[in-house]
Amino acid sequence: MPGAITGAIEVFGTTLGWSDLITAAIIAVIAIVVAIVLRRAIVRYSRREDTAHTSTWYTLSRLVTYIVLTIGFFLVIGELGVPLSRFTLLAGALGVGLGFGLQPLVANFVAGIVLLLDKSLKVGDFVELESGATGQVRDIRMRATTIVTNDNIDVIVPNSEFVTGRVVNWTHRDVRRRVRIPFGVAYGTDKELVKTAALEAAEAVPFTLDLDGPLRPQVWLSEFGDSALGFELVVWLNPEATRKPIAVAAAYNWALHSALSRHGIEIPFPQRDVHVRSLFGLAKEDARAALKLEDHDGEPDAPVTPTARVTADNDALADVSGEAGYAPDRVDRTDESEKR
Repeated sequence: MPGAITGAIEVFGTTLGWSDLITAAIIAVIAIVVAIVLRRAIVRYSRREDTAHTSTWYTLSRLVTYIVLTIGFFLVIGELGVPLSRFTLLAGALGVGLGFGLQPLVANFVAGIVLLLDKSLKVGDFVELESGATGQVRDIRMRATTIVTNDNIDVIVPNSEFVTGRVVNWTHRDVRRRVRIPFGVAYGTDKELVKTAALEAAEAVPFTLDLDGPLRPQVWLSEFGDSALGFELVVWLNPEATRKPIAVAAAYNWALHSALSRHGIEIPFPQRDVHVRSLFGLAKEDARAALKLEDHDGEPDAPVTPTARVTADNDALADVSGEAGYAPDRVDRTDESEKR
């Protein structure tokens, strides 16, 4: 290459000396360092202020990073003395590339900017995707957003899916959420007794938002099933439990089973009446007598002992409160570079 002998190279028809290249490289490094320092400074300031607008500071740190890097790019171009008109060929090649392979990348980048500015999705929100996956937003980057499920699984979702698809944001407007826990009891059971037992179960679970007032627990008779009366325990959850729907349902089911057993309320299972005309050559009374099978030991089944403590050994309670190990609701909202 001719430039290798004279100590210069030629880029887009412009001759550049090694000093120009070194200066441009220094400017690029300074721009990257400034972007990182500003981002970390904003994160530290948001922690020191302990403000509730964490998502706003996160958005600001990302936008500042993009702006500084963009300014650094144009400063590098200016230092090299390359006129922007010389990038016409490069822009044409980039346009062709966008048409074939880079279009999804650019779409995800633009969608990420929209998410940061629109605030329809923020770091810390608990969302449900169209695929049915649920998790907490951990990070919104240039190409994709990281969702952390309650099982500590990272789901990498392209940003464009949040803009073009349907996403359920459980904590967008209010962190409080109402759940309905269905259960059934045998026909003939006193409804008021069922209500008393269900309300005791709601009181025993610490994630019930309020025991009185408009957001108090309710017990609904929802249906007349084939084998049971269908009830629903309707409970408003506190913010701590909103992000753990499966564990919360398990916790209330555990408490319901204990309360119903304590009050002697039967939880039925599907039953069918079988009318036998003949059995092994026997008919009528002889066939029915053959079906009267006694227990193999001749003793009745042992009674079910009511549970003394409703919340004893309720693993779902520990999972929601984070006592059972990893708690994905306490997400570290800093970047990996910040951790280092």
